[in-house]
Amino acid sequence: MSDRVTVSVIKADVGSVGGHARPHPLMMQKCVERLQDGVRAGIVDDFYVTRVGDDINLYLAHTRGENSKDVHGLCWEAFMAATKVAKEMKLYAAGQDLLTDAFSGNIRGAGPGAAEMEFKERGAEPLVFFMADKTEPSSYSLPLCKTYMDPFTTTGLVIDPRAHEGFKFEIVDVIDSKKVIMSTPEETYDILTLLGDTTRYAIKRIWSKSDDIGIGAVVSTEKLNISAGKYVGKDDPVCICRTQSGLPAVGEVLQPYMFPSLVAGWMRGSHYGAWYPCSVADSDPVFFDGPPRICALGMHISNGKFQGLEDPSSPVGVHEPIDYFSGSCWDEARRTAVKASIYMRRHGPFMPAVLGPEEMEYTTRPAVLSKLKERMEKLE
Repeated sequence: MSDRVTVSVIKADVGSVGGHARPHPLMMQKCVERLQDGVRAGIVDDFYVTRVGDDINLYLAHTRGENSKDVHGLCWEAFMAATKVAKEMKLYAAGQDLLTDAFSGNIRGAGPGAAEMEFKERGAEPLVFFMADKTEPSSYSLPLCKTYMDPFTTTGLVIDPRAHEGFKFEIVDVIDSKKVIMSTPEETYDILTLLGDTTRYAIKRIWSKSDDIGIGAVVSTEKLNISAGKYVGKDDPVCICRTQSGLPAVGEVLQPYMFPSLVAGWMRGSHYGAWYPCSVADSDPVFFDGPPRICALGMHISNGKFQGLEDPSSPVGVHEPIDYFSGSCWDEARRTAVKASIYMRRHGPFMPAVLGPEEMEYTTRPAVLSKLKERMEKLE
């Protein structure tokens, strides 16, 4: 048995009940059935199917490494099966995130988002899975910077000898498809110079500088509108964080979400709204298709498989993760998020409620400007 495990989270919006609300339970069940087939075929060792808002999220544990054709193909089949159900039931936006008719060997660029990490399993391997709805990959940049760069959030940066060494960041330019590896603490200000531009730059991966730890966090950074060339839905990114023992503690990766920062997306993917930390059950978008939701689930990787609160003898694929944002502790953040979102809505179609011109290029804006081109006169 390999001493390395790969954890993959692959997500897609392939149809929902009540507009952009939630996938039908039968769609989720079809995904479970396909992943069960994948276990029997030896493609994956374990899985968990969940959702945030209208997005289905597939959690996979396997030993095939990142970007496995077989693993990605299995997820594609699961989403296709769910899409078939959605179309038969005439649900909204059936197959929305599937931008091609056939699987070409890798799910990236085909619509679904993917966050994957391969690592050597430690004695205890707690993971936090973040799932977002109605927003974009760069939304994670602020909370991840707080966790991995700010000692007022993560005391471990001061008192944990391995965390004290700092971290390496892979930052991607989602517009020009470029990346750069930068390091903290020495390049902290340079990193923030880039990531402050949330329309272009986003964190993809974070590694510990300690060789015995490796990868710490990974984010799905696929941009749907760029892949499709038009607005077809928001990216709704996922993020996986390994925690503890040289990495930030669970509480240190959760704390930044007590501040409901403004993120891009929300209604029609064209507005700023405040991130609303909530349980999976409370992740239905109900106010102006929002506010943008963020959920956090916790499980361990134990001998290559997921372990939550369920009995260890439970069948493969049956899990009960900790739903971190479900409790009353987060009520204040939720109230603040709603208050901020109401304030933003009062701007209507005016900035700063709506996104900047770069993002609006995927709406009706270019057509309106083209129509008015001949009527525009130079100022005297």
